[in-house]
Amino acid sequence: MNSIRHASTDAFWMFYETFWALVLGFTLSGLIQAFVSRKTMLRGLGERSVKNLGKSMFFGAISSSCSYAASAVAHSLNKKGANFTNSMIFMFASTNLVIDLGLVIYQLMGWQFALAELFGGVLISIILWVLLPKLFTPTKTSIAASDETDATQSKSTLGDAAGFTVGDFRMMRVELLAGFLVAGLVTSIIPTHFWSAIFLHGHGVWSECEGALIGPVIACLTFVCSVGNIPLAASLWHNGISMSGTISFIYADLLSLPLILIYRKYFGKSDTFKLVAAFWAAISLSGFLIGELFSIFKLVPKARITFFLHDHFTWNTTAILNCVALIVLCAVIALYRGNKGKSAEFAIDPVCGMQVRISDAPAHIRVYGVDYYFCMEGCKTKFLA
Repeated sequence: MNSIRHASTDAFWMFYETFWALVLGFTLSGLIQAFVSRKTMLRGLGERSVKNLGKSMFFGAISSSCSYAASAVAHSLNKKGANFTNSMIFMFASTNLVIDLGLVIYQLMGWQFALAELFGGVLISIILWVLLPKLFTPTKTSIAASDETDATQSKSTLGDAAGFTVGDFRMMRVELLAGFLVAGLVTSIIPTHFWSAIFLHGHGVWSECEGALIGPVIACLTFVCSVGNIPLAASLWHNGISMSGTISFIYADLLSLPLILIYRKYFGKSDTFKLVAAFWAAISLSGFLIGELFSIFKLVPKARITFFLHDHFTWNTTAILNCVALIVLCAVIALYRGNKGKSAEFAIDPVCGMQVRISDAPAHIRVYGVDYYFCMEGCKTKFLA
């Protein structure tokens, strides 16, 4: 019971340290999602080219979402005509190159890891851009045929942006809660010698290589994804995993076991196996290269500390930022409530609470004359059940 109490305390202080970053990240993401149409993104993802590689990363980075919704959006874009490779890079970028993730990494683990996440995310995208076409045969789908005109699209408002912010919070609440609690448990309950037995230490490049390979395996088995895996990554780093392994673990949020099962529904058993192998190879290789590069330039943090080890409130910069964030969050909630049900362009997923644009919702069903829109097929299935 004492260990559980310590775990809960650590989880709270992790949340306290990152509260302002989460609010800022989700608020900015909500603004971008409201004012950038997915149809605009679709037009830039049709053909595989260096230019569209950049667009895939950019549109993914401004489309912050949980890993489950990201997989649904990527699948939807591919069905509507986006190149498969571009769609997968979009999916990766929407969970690994986003504002909220970078802010939480910076707050919990330091600027070195935030910088590594950025460079590594770009590197993985390039590796996937080269690797995926060799594994998957592209299919020709006309974007023009599946696209609709934007002429009837109304102007988005701050209330619509607030809807995306609140929806993202509601959609990711389970991942966030699980991430903080699991990280607290790892820090408080699992002894350090357990991690020492798993990971090599003091073997130079071999330690980095092993960490890069095993990081995605841990991500697969812990089920925690999106921003929720950052607290656990901080605990793994604190307990001795190499920088390559820590970075690879963060990248591998798209390799959690529930997501692999979703890929199987989308793409079939054979293609899922190839996709998981490609992701694992790209993530491990990128994590290893980034770890070695940062080691060469002496950017690897020397102290294995995390930034949430507190036991009381202090009036400092974090406290001030959290107060400002609380005011911003209250304003967002007020805008959301004031706008709820007034926008004809957006709908609320009745299962997860995410706001979706009606014109390009990944899933839709009409029941007894009432239309329902969903962020992914999984929510639609749950709703019908």
